[in-house]
Amino acid sequence: MEGQSSFFFYQQSTYPRDCREVQGQCSSHNSSGVFMIKPDGYPDPFEVYCDNTDRSGGWTKKYQLVIELTTSSGHLIWVFYDHFRISDAFSHFKLGNLGNYSGENTDAITFCPSNMDIDNCSTACQRTCEAPGICQDEDCTDGEVCFCPDGFFMKGSDCVPREQCGCYVSEGQTIVAEGDFFVNAGCTRKGVCTNGQIIWDEGYACSPNANCEERNNIRQCYCDNGYGGDGETCTSVTPKDCQEIYDVDSTRNNGIYRIKPTGWTGPAFEVYCNMTDRGGWTVFQRRVDGSQDFYLGWNSYKQGFGNLNINFWLGNDKLYYLTNQKRYEIRIDLVKAYGAPYYAKFDFFRTNDESDNYRLSGVGTYSGTAGL
Repeated sequence: MEGQSSFFFYQQSTYPRDCREVQGQCSSHNSSGVFMIKPDGYPDPFEVYCDNTDRSGGWTKKYQLVIELTTSSGHLIWVFYDHFRISDAFSHFKLGNLGNYSGENTDAITFCPSNMDIDNCSTACQRTCEAPGICQDEDCTDGEVCFCPDGFFMKGSDCVPREQCGCYVSEGQTIVAEGDFFVNAGCTRKGVCTNGQIIWDEGYACSPNANCEERNNIRQCYCDNGYGGDGETCTSVTPKDCQEIYDVDSTRNNGIYRIKPTGWTGPAFEVYCNMTDRGGWTVFQRRVDGSQDFYLGWNSYKQGFGNLNINFWLGNDKLYYLTNQKRYEIRIDLVKAYGAPYYAKFDFFRTNDESDNYRLSGVGTYSGTAGL
């Protein structure tokens, strides 16, 4: 009617959030049964079975968890946790932290975390993110064990989906960690784990101066001795001393070779290498006869002089860079007037640069036949 207003009121019943509130809303609800509840955040009410028989009742807020099992022989097993929570669908309803445990008659039963299965020890296969192709059963004994189900691997103390380990490669059932790479057998392609997926380089191939090898459990192209690079590209590397020449080929004879020590700014230079006594000796002085004058000035000894095949001094600058790039021994070979050879060896030898007048900066422990 004009000039009047009508108001309609209605009241929606409030559902209890859990069985505890069911028990609290009505004193008559002290027996077990099916009731409607509506937890906070859930859109619609639904039915649950409320068990009000155990202790204080109201089992469905810090929630407790009770597990009651009856064996085939009728034996009752009872397990109690004082805290219980699960995650949402986004986290695959993963079980959260369980509280303190107590129970009765549980000695004969094995309990596993919610994301693990239980099986006979002889048939279970526990795989890990670190070694997905190997069953980790070295500690397995007779009886039942907990293990990750198919498609899951142990990561620390938890079972995780295979993709959370990194990138899965079917060849060898290999897991590649994020940012790491995998090279297939034969080294014909290389994959890098990026954001959980392998990105393959199908053009991967070894240099003609490299070989497909596995070193320290890493398979890839490795450059041959005397070459440096990533295995796809290998370039000749000038050795730093006679030892590196000997390491590449221990059958080399005494003779003249080209080296370039670390820090040497000039071009590579020739040295005489002695391949006896374990090989790799870089000779910096040789004096066989009197055909070479050794009474020379500062600059001559700084730069070096003589013929590497007969008599020479390598040069103080070269000797400084040689002895300061790594730890060296020194061996001095002499021949007595009547032809008897003898030698002196020191297990450490180093010189300073020109600013310190090429002073000997270190000499080690002696051994040999010179009788020092």
